[in-house]
Amino acid sequence: MISHWISTVSPWLTAHQNWLLVIAFVTSLLESLALIGFTVPSIPVMFAIGAIAAGSGMNALPLLAWSALGAALGDIMSYLLGRSLQGRLHEVWPFRLYPKAIARGEHFFQQHGGKSVIVGRFVGLLRPVIPIVAGAFDMPVWHFVIVDVLASLAWAPAYVLPGYMVGATLELQVHLPPHFYPVLFTSLGVLLALYLLIFRLHWQLEHEGAIYQRVREWLQRYDQSHRFWRTFSNQRTEGGRFPLASLVLGTGAIAGFTLWSLLALHTDWLRQFNHLATDFMHVLRTPWLDAAMTGITLLGNRFAIWLGFVLITLLLWIRGYRAAALHVALAGIATGILVAGLKTAFDTLRPALVLHPPASPSYPSGHATGATVLFGLLGAFIAAELPVRKRWKAYTLASVPVLLISLSRLYLGVHWFTDVVGGVLLGLVICGFTRVSYSRFDRQALSIDSLTLVALAAWLIALAIYTLHTWPAAILAYQPIS
Repeated sequence: MISHWISTVSPWLTAHQNWLLVIAFVTSLLESLALIGFTVPSIPVMFAIGAIAAGSGMNALPLLAWSALGAALGDIMSYLLGRSLQGRLHEVWPFRLYPKAIARGEHFFQQHGGKSVIVGRFVGLLRPVIPIVAGAFDMPVWHFVIVDVLASLAWAPAYVLPGYMVGATLELQVHLPPHFYPVLFTSLGVLLALYLLIFRLHWQLEHEGAIYQRVREWLQRYDQSHRFWRTFSNQRTEGGRFPLASLVLGTGAIAGFTLWSLLALHTDWLRQFNHLATDFMHVLRTPWLDAAMTGITLLGNRFAIWLGFVLITLLLWIRGYRAAALHVALAGIATGILVAGLKTAFDTLRPALVLHPPASPSYPSGHATGATVLFGLLGAFIAAELPVRKRWKAYTLASVPVLLISLSRLYLGVHWFTDVVGGVLLGLVICGFTRVSYSRFDRQALSIDSLTLVALAAWLIALAIYTLHTWPAAILAYQPIS
């Protein structure tokens, strides 16, 4: 049915693509307006718009831009309306007809403040009321605009790209490799099991965990080990909190990286799997996936990662978190030195599958290492300020860009599977020991303020400019050799 629909409207839309941009803009605008958004089925409509756009051959970037613009504009209009109705929101028609929806939005906003603008953009029951409530509660204009624009930029790909990918696949009639779905679901199952195991172990190694308590009791029996425990324990909690989870992560990652490097570089055990994984990815290559993976891999380029380290270091330093700033800076420097040194020492060849592969040696993947350290430290700093049982959320969120960037290197055929795994393990080594070292200086809670949002916005804008500037050359460089 979808395939027939796309094939029917594609000829007209190919000649009148601007109308599809108008439809996307109006739809995202209407679904963001106060109360009106309840009547707009945004998920199926935006999915269909993405599918039709792909089927008509439209570039995804203008579609995403106009969708995000409509969403942000609708939210800002609702916010301004809320400011004009301060103190009278429950009395004015038609809002007095929806007391439960308004009350739900007010309760959520009072609980979460500015974060509710981000969450509300992705939750249908909150999206049409949070902006107007934010205005009615006198949230600062500049604060709302910055948060809302960032949320809209994230919302557009989440709602449009799934349909776009389906439309592109139907249009191209992609032939999936044999056993695609068994391999896919088996891999996802193994990955999920590893996540659950890691999170369960990490929870046990945290301050309230059973393993943590046993290790502390054992080490405190001896003077030297007790002194070591006290030295690296931060004093933000009663009795101090030793970074046992970070220490185990760092030492375990060193052992894993050493063993993996020996197997990958000095035995034939993993070479056949490298070729199988590379061939599997090569079969999956399609124009729309090429574009998506090229964009993702650019986010892991040296400029993007180093810019992230510099901005985080400056932000922490300006806000007075000097020890955290120095540790982030040193972690970035260590990442650059170790990746360059190990690549030179191992001097391994890359797969010869693209027109212009990077000139540096292959092992370990610098993209995987840099992304693991940058986003891993971000996740660790955020998780440290959360209750133990909620920290898995920060770690899961931080792992998403790492997985996507690593996958993009495999998909584009510029790294072997072993390169990516080795890069992630090396990044975990740096993350683990950076957190262990920082624990001695962890005396105050880190918080998010307006300057943090400005720095995030600056980083995203710089990444967008960099991606647009390097996109043509990157697309050409990563073209597969036929």
